[in-house]
Amino acid sequence: MNEFTASSDTFEFEVPAVLDRNGKLSDDCVRQARTVMDTHGLVILTNLLSDEEADAGLELIRQTIDDPDRNRGSFASETDNRYARRDFCSLPLTPPVKGFAAGLCQRLEGVLSEYCGRSRSLLEVTTLTSYLGSSHQYVHRDPSGVISLFAAVEDVSEQQGGTVFVPGTHMYGGSESKHGGDANALSELFRIKCNYRIFLHNLKKLWGMRTSKTASLAPGEFLDRVFSKKWDQHQPNVLRFALGKNSQFSLAMLGPRTLWRLYRYRDVLDNMFHLIQTAPRKGSVILYRSDLLHAGPDNRSPQPRRFFSMSIARDIVEPKFWNDGYSPHPTLVADPMCFGDLLDFLPAPVPSRVPALLSVVSTVGADRGVD
Repeated sequence: MNEFTASSDTFEFEVPAVLDRNGKLSDDCVRQARTVMDTHGLVILTNLLSDEEADAGLELIRQTIDDPDRNRGSFASETDNRYARRDFCSLPLTPPVKGFAAGLCQRLEGVLSEYCGRSRSLLEVTTLTSYLGSSHQYVHRDPSGVISLFAAVEDVSEQQGGTVFVPGTHMYGGSESKHGGDANALSELFRIKCNYRIFLHNLKKLWGMRTSKTASLAPGEFLDRVFSKKWDQHQPNVLRFALGKNSQFSLAMLGPRTLWRLYRYRDVLDNMFHLIQTAPRKGSVILYRSDLLHAGPDNRSPQPRRFFSMSIARDIVEPKFWNDGYSPHPTLVADPMCFGDLLDFLPAPVPSRVPALLSVVSTVGADRGVD
């Protein structure tokens, strides 16, 4: 098991966004996106947002992060949040945030409606921001029955840590019959293999940060990330690894039978499954099924990596599992919204420098190749 690496070639998963006269994806674009999504579990729609729209999303993120009372999430890495390595937090459902989220859903309605009924819940609207020195998440699946969306509000480089996916590992009726009926078992082996490499990658990085001048460790940070008893599923915590207290990767997963299968199927796994790391350009939007294997990499750049994110249920989601994987803002908990609400939402004119996405949908046709 060598160093953790992923391909940056995402051409196979990209569909150029083409809008019709109503500011929505054209029928042909919708068909292409659905095909890629069904085949691989994700699709990258390039140039879905104009620069002005992406800037509006970035401003919403900055406003949220600048709020000292922001609602930080617990679904990624609480330790990274505590030491300002990440800023994963939910956005309050203010009119501009609702407008931006609703505009995305309306533009993507042709794709999203294939998976999400109008009554399905909006689970969260968040910002996913990572900084230099963050940990690399373990490869994992989010709670099933959800479609998630990442909008790149600025260019993301490979060094900044665009999301890693394992295409084709999403689950659906009969998916386990692939690979000779051993698809689920083999994908789990591949996940363990990846997470072993990530475990070593994170430990090596933390050891180097002890003497780093650009990403130096805060007092107590090394112990918190390596030997703490605190719950955190995405740190290279040796203590929780040894005690079997980490559901993503622990010593309990590396029994003799598993080690033998990892050795026996080492070439098979590399031929069947491939890691791809996204580096979306400004205005691109990534849609993926929550049960697709994926991970949020560490940021190895001094430049923050920011995403606007939202998740919509495509099935009934038990509240217990909702809280395990998603962090709704208290304003969303107090006033729930569903997919249909977002499709019907019409924002009032906002005389500020943060335009609602819907207010510019009708004006981008001439610049975006409208049908």
